[in-house]
Amino acid sequence: MIKIGVVDTTFSRVDMAKHAIDVIKNYLPEAVIVRYTVPGIKDIPLAARNLIMNDGCEAVITLGWVGRELVDKYSYIASSIGIILVQILTGKHVIDVTVHEDEADEPSRLYEIAVDRARKHALNLVRLIKYGREALSKYAGKGLRQGTPDVGPIKE
Repeated sequence: MIKIGVVDTTFSRVDMAKHAIDVIKNYLPEAVIVRYTVPGIKDIPLAARNLIMNDGCEAVITLGWVGRELVDKYSYIASSIGIILVQILTGKHVIDVTVHEDEADEPSRLYEIAVDRARKHALNLVRLIKYGREALSKYAGKGLRQGTPDVGPIKE
């Protein structure tokens, strides 16, 4: 039995966890998904750590939303460092999926970015769990993007 943690926030304007869970269930139907919703991005590292250390999750996907203000950017930096530390200390993947509200002006575009990013990163997590550390190697240098169109490699 594989346990996968999914962390999201009430600050987010899109339920990205719903889309990530859909992908995980589709590709790993045997997986047990443990969802943990926290208020904001600075709460994500502890939730991810608890899912790994206390709940036995093999990996975690975190889904955060960063507001437009400078204080939001600082909060994201703190959260990102915390997520990196969780990975280092646990030896488990924590895939950080973040949407920055200033990526688009239109709410409909932000929704598209959030859904695409959540789904593509969930698939990346599935590949890592299912096929191991070389699962993404064939995509290296391809200019793949999550949330926006792929840009392609500079040179093959």
